[in-house]
Amino acid sequence: MVIGDTVVRKSYDKDITFKIIDIKEVDGKIVYILKGISIRIIADSPETDLEPVDIDFIGEKEKILNSRVNEAIKKAVNTRSVMSSKSNSILLSRGSKNQKNTPNKDLMFGRPGKILHIDGDKEYLETCLKVYKQLSLDAVGRAISEREQANHVVDLVKELKPDIVVLTGHDSVLKESNDYLDLNNYRNSKYYIDAVKALRNYNSSYDELVIFAGACQSCYECLLDAGANFASSPSRVLIHCLDPVFVCEKIAYTTIDSVVSITNIVENTITGIKGIGGLQTRGKYREGYPKSPYI
Repeated sequence: MVIGDTVVRKSYDKDITFKIIDIKEVDGKIVYILKGISIRIIADSPETDLEPVDIDFIGEKEKILNSRVNEAIKKAVNTRSVMSSKSNSILLSRGSKNQKNTPNKDLMFGRPGKILHIDGDKEYLETCLKVYKQLSLDAVGRAISEREQANHVVDLVKELKPDIVVLTGHDSVLKESNDYLDLNNYRNSKYYIDAVKALRNYNSSYDELVIFAGACQSCYECLLDAGANFASSPSRVLIHCLDPVFVCEKIAYTTIDSVVSITNIVENTITGIKGIGGLQTRGKYREGYPKSPYI
C-alpha cells in the first residue's frame, strides 16, 4: 500500500473509508497515517489492520451519512422555497391596502449572504464548495493551514467582504485528556481561536460578521467565548465535513429582520446537537424589488 490508496480498517468493521496520506516509522514499526474521505478524522494504523478498497467503496456509516447529506440538501432547498413563498405573501398583503403600492411577486428577488470558507484541507474545501454551489450560495474558498488562518483571515475579509466566515480543518482532543477546557489538550483549537479573535478585533458585531469555527472534537466553549457565532464540538465528537455548509445555508437564506432558530440550524446538520451549537444570530438574506429586466 502506498500514499493515495483508499483503505478501511478491519478492526472497526470497515465502517469508514480512508485515504493514506503518509507512511511513517515509529519505534521501528511502519505506521500508516489515514484521512477520512467523508468524515473529518485523522487516524493511524498498522498495515495488518488495513484492507485496500476501490475508491467507490462506501462503509456502512458513510452510506447513512451520504443519505443524510442528500436529504439535507433537498430539505434545505424545499424549505427555502416555502419560506420564500410565505415572505412574498406577507409583502403582498402589506401592500394590499394600497393597490398602487402592491408589489408584483414576479418582480421580487433576493440576495443571500456571501460566505468565505477557509479550511486547512484543500480536498475537503473543494467538497464543501461543490455543495455550496448546489445550494445556490455565493461562497469563496481559501485553503490555508490551521496554524496560518489567523495571519490571513482579516486581510481576506477586507478583500472579499463576506457576511459569513467559516474556519475549519482538522482537530482532535488527546485520548488521555480529562480536562476538556485546556487548549493544550487539543490539536488545533487554539489556532481557530486565534483566528476568531482576530476577526472580532476587526468587527465585534455578531450580526454584521457571522463566524463558524471548529472541526472534529474542537473546544466548543472556548470558540464561543472567543467570539464565534457557531462552533464545534459540544460533545467532542467527529463532525461531518458538510455540517458548516448547512449552518451557513440557514444563515445566508434567513432574512435580516429575523433571528435564525438555533435548534432549527442544529437539527439540519448531519452530526446534530452533539457536534454543532451556537448563539442567537440574525439572518443575512436581503429581499429586493423590483428585479432588473436586464439580468
